[in-house]
Amino acid sequence: MENFIDQSRPVRKGEELDLEKIKKYLADKIPGLTGEIEVSQFPSGYSNLTYLLKIGERELVLRRPPFGSKVKTAHDMGREWKIFQALHPIYPKVPEPIVFCEDESIIGAKFYVMSRIKGVILRRALPAGMNFTPEIASGLSESFVKSLAELHSLDYVQAGLGSFGKPEGFLSRQVNGWADRYTGSQTDDIPEIIRVIDWLKKNLPPSPPPTMVHGDYKYDNLILDPNDLTKIIGVLDWEMATIGDPLVDLGIALGYWVNADDPDELKGAAFGPTFQPGSYSRGKLADRYAELTGRDLKKLAYYVIFAQFKIAVVVQQIYYRYVKGHTADERFKPLILMVALLSRTAEKMIGDGKI
Repeated sequence: MENFIDQSRPVRKGEELDLEKIKKYLADKIPGLTGEIEVSQFPSGYSNLTYLLKIGERELVLRRPPFGSKVKTAHDMGREWKIFQALHPIYPKVPEPIVFCEDESIIGAKFYVMSRIKGVILRRALPAGMNFTPEIASGLSESFVKSLAELHSLDYVQAGLGSFGKPEGFLSRQVNGWADRYTGSQTDDIPEIIRVIDWLKKNLPPSPPPTMVHGDYKYDNLILDPNDLTKIIGVLDWEMATIGDPLVDLGIALGYWVNADDPDELKGAAFGPTFQPGSYSRGKLADRYAELTGRDLKKLAYYVIFAQFKIAVVVQQIYYRYVKGHTADERFKPLILMVALLSRTAEKMIGDGKI
């Protein structure tokens, strides 16, 4: 599977970096770092920008906020850096943090540099030629839910994150906060999403005890061992991580997960090959999570509905940047169709209560 290791590409127009400034800055911070600098960009993902730096024999990964972001609090590099520092020693799937730069004169924003974890990342469609057997799909589904349960079992207080986030009232703040984000980035009239917001506000369930939550746990944020695709060796994109309700995290994971019997329009918008033969269903993932953690999942449908809504708002924010001309990335152009699709899916789930 070495041929399927995630690869970088030339940097997109408008998202270039000042290489000489970066090289000088990093040479002062990382002992023994010498050689010519090359930069490329990991092309997937729609939020924080991720670059591969090659300096001499060293490979490093740089993360910075997107250009023209409307929601600054969603791209707090210092916050993400603190999470990496705290979690890497106890959850080694988090990349090793190396340097954090607060000086915005270097590239126009704060950024951090971390180690590169080389592996396979599964995205919307399987790479041509990949033998993703039912046995691999089943084994990866199991690893997927086990890794999430493991994350929710971490002692975040011992890790130094005891004062990180505000777990009291977390779910209410999430619902109201994402509703406000939608209002602040709305571009089109989608009545379904307005009805979903109203339902979410009126039906808040009580939360279980808080845990560390990732906030965006899905296949394309996981790095797989190229020699064993059922093994997760890295978890990326911690920008929405906090301390809060673990069922929000489970709901997000299930919100991204498309079943084999889901409508074709959902399969077309899937964030990974979750409906390949052998894959667990959302129901089986939920059952395994309950077995692994002992948590009560009677109100799980609420969390999956919230997840569909939250994902819709994230997509809406990205589309807003495109509409306002803050990015020329043509991938963003059809995203409003996904916002509408997710809104319809969430409203249907309210009606039938099925995850």
